[in-house]
Amino acid sequence: MSEPGGEAERRPDKPPSATGGSKKRTLLAEQELRLLSTLVLLLGVGLFLALPFVLSIGSVVFLPVTAAVLLTVLLAPLADRLSSWGVPNTLASVLALVIFVAIVVLAFSAILQPAFSLFDRLPELIEQIGSRYREMQEEFAWLANANERLADLVGGSGATEVTLAGPSVFQQVAISAPVLLLEVMLTFLMAFFMVEARGRLRRNILFGRTSFGTSVKAARVLREVQDRVAAYILTVAWINLGVGIVVALGAWAMGLPAPIMWGGLATLLNFIPYVGPLAMTGLLVLFGLGTADSVFLGMIPAVAYITLHVFEANAITPAILGRRFTMNPVMILLAFSYFTWIWGAIGALLSVPLLLMLTAFFDHVGRPNLLGFIFGEPLFQTPLIEEADETHTPPPNG
Repeated sequence: MSEPGGEAERRPDKPPSATGGSKKRTLLAEQELRLLSTLVLLLGVGLFLALPFVLSIGSVVFLPVTAAVLLTVLLAPLADRLSSWGVPNTLASVLALVIFVAIVVLAFSAILQPAFSLFDRLPELIEQIGSRYREMQEEFAWLANANERLADLVGGSGATEVTLAGPSVFQQVAISAPVLLLEVMLTFLMAFFMVEARGRLRRNILFGRTSFGTSVKAARVLREVQDRVAAYILTVAWINLGVGIVVALGAWAMGLPAPIMWGGLATLLNFIPYVGPLAMTGLLVLFGLGTADSVFLGMIPAVAYITLHVFEANAITPAILGRRFTMNPVMILLAFSYFTWIWGAIGALLSVPLLLMLTAFFDHVGRPNLLGFIFGEPLFQTPLIEEADETHTPPPNG
């Protein structure tokens, strides 16, 4: 009698040729996947570099669409709340847009009306700043003498500088006003139609997919993008409003004219990361030097604002926003410079909300593993597929 199991032990599990062919097919599949990932990465880099030129040239079309999408994400919860109170959908969309426009108009009227009255004092402020500048020149005369001696040692060039006269500020405003008005009208019209059609868009995203898993994933992405962007903008708006109130009270206590204007400027400029507070500091420095009796007194408002901003940016805002809205400062600066390059000041305002939308989208779809791809890892990780495979793996016998 033959020993039980002896024949099975002598028989190999797989032929050597089959094992080698399986390894070869796996290696070819990995190489093909890496080649496709490289092509996708190159296409992404090319799109990233070419997109600014396309968006800047077609800003009349693309800028209103982008702003309208952000307005839709921001106003959709308000329209939903009004609809839950029994307001018809079309009327709820109109009311949400009217409330937003009213808030914007009130904010700008609080800033622009005092600014126009201060504009009449501009020659006096310029003369005062010039006198302060001459005082500082006298205090740092030794530094100017050192620069002159250094220039004599190096040798200066005798070239004559030629300055070409360009269009004035008023001419630039007159040229750009029709285009700006057209973009604003297109933005609000598209925002209204998008807010009014939000229900149909949700139903199309949820029920227009071919599989239930895709519908669930699309619903999660839509909800996460809307909740994250709307919550971020509203939270930051309340924080910036608090900063503006503190600045207005401080300006009133220091005797600065139009304290509401300074509070409104602090609120609006605080929406622009890093650059906005710097611009506010520069305005306070210029106005302080132009109105105060000495350089020391003129610097007090700017120093007080810097102290407030440091406390707000490092203690209050991180404590309120928390980890959900924490973003890499490098990514914020990259988005700020990228969209400012494309659309100027409006792009600077839209940069952080757009970065939030992209971050929420890639959190669900999957972020590219750029650093790992350089060292041989896959460009996109597939945890969902791996979890599904582990879930459907049959348990071992026995």
